[in-house]
Amino acid sequence: MKDENVKILFRFFSDVLEEWTVETMWAETVDAEKGLYKLANIPFYASVSCDDIVYAEYDEDEQRLIYRKTIEQSGNSTIQVVVMDKTIVTNDLRETFNSLGCESEKFSEGYFVIEVPKHLDYKPIRKKLVELEEQEKIGYAEPNLAENHYY
Repeated sequence: MKDENVKILFRFFSDVLEEWTVETMWAETVDAEKGLYKLANIPFYASVSCDDIVYAEYDEDEQRLIYRKTIEQSGNSTIQVVVMDKTIVTNDLRETFNSLGCESEKFSEGYFVIEVPKHLDYKPIRKKLVELEEQEKIGYAEPNLAENHYY
């Protein structure tokens, strides 16, 4: 990572984990004096998306930048996927969504997150998610669905 990249701490209640959670994300410094940063990776649990501009403050107790609020949404969406059918390899599912134009990050075997870029039509991606969920292969959540991806 370059010098202008920083890590930001997110502290929130996760509906997926059903507990208070901490996650750190890389961000590019937009304006350090104003506390503005552009997120540089897909979150595993936080309800933000890659390329969102966020406001973060340095916390003396934590000794790091702490997320306070989202200033500008990127238009990208974040989808969380839990693999219910344990005979399916997580990377095979990731490849399915990659072929539809979405990047993803694997947290562990059985859990990954998808980034839907702002320029993509979400309908075919959601159709695949619904189809896989109806077949009881996955469960999914849309913690940060951009306006341009509403259905």
